Amino acid sequence: MTQSIQGIIVNYRIGPKTQSSKECIIQFAHVNSVSEASRLIGRKVAWKNRKNRIIGKIVALHGKKGLVRARFRRGLHGQALGTTVELVG
Repeated sequence: MTQSIQGIIVNYRIGPKTQSSKECIIQFAHVNSVSEASRLIGRKVAWKNRKNRIIGKIVALHGKKGLVRARFRRGLHGQALGTTVELVG
C-alpha cells in the first residue's frame, strides 16, 4: 500500500490588481528546498470536494522554500484555500 503525498493550498496566484483562481500556490509536507520541489513539476494534483474532483498540473516553482504553482482545469473557489490536494500522477 503506497502512501499518497498531500499538500496544502496556501493561496491563489495574485498580482497587484488581479487574482487568478485557476492557479494556486501549494505547499507539500517534507519539501523544503528548490531541488526537492523541482522534481514535482509536471505531475498532476487533484483537489477533492464531497462530489467534485478538480485536476491540476504543477507548472512552476514559487520562491525558494519549496512552494510550487499549480494550474487547475477549472477555477477553485475560496473554500479550497487551506484544504489539501493529493498528488495523483
